[in-house]
Amino acid sequence: MKHAGIIRRVMITEKGTKLACENKYMLEVAPAANKIEVKKAVEAQFGVHVLAINTQYHKGALRTLKNRRVVPGTNWKRAIVTLRAGERIELV
Repeated sequence: MKHAGIIRRVMITEKGTKLACENKYMLEVAPAANKIEVKKAVEAQFGVHVLAINTQYHKGALRTLKNRRVVPGTNWKRAIVTLRAGERIELV
């Protein structure tokens, strides 16, 4: 998988803001990407050194449409990336 398609967005949420104080950042990544690919993509795109990565896979919730048909929601994956002390990912 190429580095350009792995990182989808930096998640700016309440939890993400709390983690940023601990030098950790939440990223939405491609569901097929593994930890090694995510690490290489973050280091290449943001120019930082990654110490650890934790990933979480979220399955999309089932939705009922007006015609009572049930369809699955979008599956997505989140990665919490720990950076070396003193390094940051510029969010804005």
